[in-house]
Amino acid sequence: MRLKGKVSIITGGASGIGKATAEKFIKEGAIVAVCDINLDAVNAVVEELKAAGGEAVGYKVDVTDKAQIADMVGALKTQFGRIDVLVNNAGIVMDAQLIKMTEDQFDKVIDINLKGVYNCTKAVVDTMIEQGAGVILNASSVVGVYGNFGQTNYAASKFGVIGFVKTWAKELGKKGIRANAVCPGFVATPILKSMPEKVIQAMEDKVPMKRMAQPEEIANVYAWLASDEASYINGAAIEVTGGLTL
Repeated sequence: MRLKGKVSIITGGASGIGKATAEKFIKEGAIVAVCDINLDAVNAVVEELKAAGGEAVGYKVDVTDKAQIADMVGALKTQFGRIDVLVNNAGIVMDAQLIKMTEDQFDKVIDINLKGVYNCTKAVVDTMIEQGAGVILNASSVVGVYGNFGQTNYAASKFGVIGFVKTWAKELGKKGIRANAVCPGFVATPILKSMPEKVIQAMEDKVPMKRMAQPEEIANVYAWLASDEASYINGAAIEVTGGLTL
């Protein structure tokens, strides 16, 4: 078990990649705090994790709400005494071409995908510094490296979280804290169920492996980065795309 006893926060942990990451962390022995805006979904995931033999707790957390974040972090510290890993996975998409994008679409994506990452990391960093150890993992995207049509807001947020980890790696590395980003390509998550089959097929055709990633394949990367096996990986933005950008 590579994460045995590590107290780990996963935002957006009630579905998709976040849920898969929670499940993987439990298998690796972590104590998992599932955080999401959907409390019913949080509770369902926590029960599943416990049924699988893991130790998990759940919190309703809007990453734009500093008070909710502070309450969650405080409760974890009271119960477990430390925070070892933060996976900043929560995020949304509100796509539109630049000429059609509204202020609301831009602001909401930046507030959740970028400022939310800042808010959560700010809430745990003092604890990690006191411990002399910690891992911060940000969910970026291949879009955060290369951009994408119709995603001005999303691309900006995902570029931004890469900038965060490169800066935090420099600031916090000497304090025993590592910061890295994961940049998935196409991933088979529930959000794709609303897409036409021909669109999904076109996406798969762009990938040399001719398929999308499964959420578990992204979760595996998070688990490795959180573990001591990745002890000298700091400030990296790791693409997990099946060769999409080749």
